[in-house]
Amino acid sequence: MEASEAATAFAALSVDTRLNLMRLLMAEGSSGLAAGDLAARLGLPASTTSFHLAALERAGLTHSTRQGRQIIHAVRIAGVRQLLAFLTETCCGGRPELCGDIARLLPPLPDEDRGMTPAFNVLFLCTHNSARSIMAEAILRKLGGGRFRAYSAGSDPIAEPNPEVMAKLRAFGHDTDGLRSKSWHEFTGSAAPRMDFVITLCDTLDGPVCPDFGELAVTGAWPLPDPGKFTGSAIERSALLNEIYASLRRRIEIFAALPFASLDRLALKARLDEIGGALRLPVGGR
Repeated sequence: MEASEAATAFAALSVDTRLNLMRLLMAEGSSGLAAGDLAARLGLPASTTSFHLAALERAGLTHSTRQGRQIIHAVRIAGVRQLLAFLTETCCGGRPELCGDIARLLPPLPDEDRGMTPAFNVLFLCTHNSARSIMAEAILRKLGGGRFRAYSAGSDPIAEPNPEVMAKLRAFGHDTDGLRSKSWHEFTGSAAPRMDFVITLCDTLDGPVCPDFGELAVTGAWPLPDPGKFTGSAIERSALLNEIYASLRRRIEIFAALPFASLDRLALKARLDEIGGALRLPVGGR
């Protein structure tokens, strides 16, 4: 284990709720517990429990699997062993046995480390899912580095993405395969991926209604003008798309660099809104 990985793990454990979750999961061993059972035992809202479980999984200390309609969380024994080994490998001049050989106190490793690659699910929303949210999905796909899964949807989707937007994305080196306009209802069923973040890009001063995902995800608002309402020459529209793209890319770069393991839900919500406010473009078309 590298020092940076150990620091991430310790940061994830720096919140008492996560320590309590780890203790519960350690007691259950490889069988794990459903997220709802964990929430009930700790007396926490389901959304809060899921938020902290996601932080532990991203730090490599737990893993989750779907069993029917439930998500089962379990300790990733290999990750805990690696963290303890990092602490004790230099103990007493290279003689970890003098520290009590802490690693032997852990249960045996399972036959296979079933840990999943931890990643945030991020859903970008706008009205038609044809321009702003499509751009954001493509940008996060490229910049996410395996730490994010990007999705997009609309409250009133149209048949297909804006052709000018798709051409712009390809010109900037983005893979546009799989990008399509779709309804946000695709992300509300029991089989849909659970979203960690939902970021709305609607130009709220123009009046479109963005869907409300309640407390199931950390939400943020990054209002941007609707490219579908742009007027003017092809050169002017291209310049405006460049502005939208640059603003989204900068916001996503800041978002991806946030210290997620050390921020609680309210702090993350505040940071998302700060990103949207600090880099706001003039609303409305030209």
